[in-house]
Amino acid sequence: MTAAFIDDKRLMQSLGRYREPRTARSIFELSVTLLPLLGIWLAMWVLLDVSYWLTLLLAAPAAAFLMRLFMIQHDCGHGAFFRWRAANDWVGRTLGVLTFTPYAFWRRTHAVHHAAVGNLDRRGMGDIDTLTVAEYAALDRMGRLKYRIYRNPLVIFGLIPGYLFLLHYRVPVGLMRAGYEPWASTMGTNVAIAALVIGLIWLLGLGPLLMIQGPVLLIAATLAVWFFYVQHQFEGTKWDHAEAWNFHEAALQGSSHYELPGPLAWFTGNIGVHHVHHLSSRIPFYRLSEVLDDHPELASVGRLTLLQSFRCATLALWDEKAGRLISFRELRLRSA
Repeated sequence: MTAAFIDDKRLMQSLGRYREPRTARSIFELSVTLLPLLGIWLAMWVLLDVSYWLTLLLAAPAAAFLMRLFMIQHDCGHGAFFRWRAANDWVGRTLGVLTFTPYAFWRRTHAVHHAAVGNLDRRGMGDIDTLTVAEYAALDRMGRLKYRIYRNPLVIFGLIPGYLFLLHYRVPVGLMRAGYEPWASTMGTNVAIAALVIGLIWLLGLGPLLMIQGPVLLIAATLAVWFFYVQHQFEGTKWDHAEAWNFHEAALQGSSHYELPGPLAWFTGNIGVHHVHHLSSRIPFYRLSEVLDDHPELASVGRLTLLQSFRCATLALWDEKAGRLISFRELRLRSA
């Protein structure tokens, strides 16, 4: 079944019953994510005296657990992880120190993303910069070069993740004049990160800390950027100008259902069920699979397999005439 045959109003009414967090389940999910991460981190420290290669082997699973913590922080930002706002906020702020992501600042920019996803007239905050074919054609040679460099997979998935989590999130970029909260969130997180880092340097030394946390953070950041990318940067996504834009259509058709193997879905907090998440962001991540079980018609909407997703990496321009994303190569072939 395609999105065109889904009754939006009835679906939204149905999704309301999944929005209630289960406190015991939330505590359990937090525990089975945070405790293994701490255990793996300690094991990496112990293995430094044996072999750094063994330490590096554990960097990937540690990064996977760190990304899952980011997904829990993400749910807290939506008010979806606990019933009480204070619990969501304090858990989110605490996890933000571990994920290097200021909670209130990120929550604000992510809310803008949810409110404007797929809207061609409201691009620029909380998403991947994407130009239309016409906008790209209107650039001068230097502008095109800059955009091509930015959209190069080696840059988006190689350089940007580290920049984003290590540098970009240290100041409230995009919300510099938005009042006290973004600054307080960002600076408060920076101070807490600095205190944690200083303490770990005192206990372990700078070298061991960089050798352990450096790879973990960079791998987790790369995974986070990749998943955010493929959730909206796929060939069949939907973009419209403001006059034609519709929230439900943008959520359901402009967000992918990234169908992943079970372990990957677990480590990513079911964020692959992204179309449902955008329809109702208050649904806890551990209940998203329930929605698909009860609404099988949603499984095929925006479906993207792991193998198919790798082809998304070269998509770079929105073709308004064709209504789909295309690559620079396709644009070049058209012009030949």
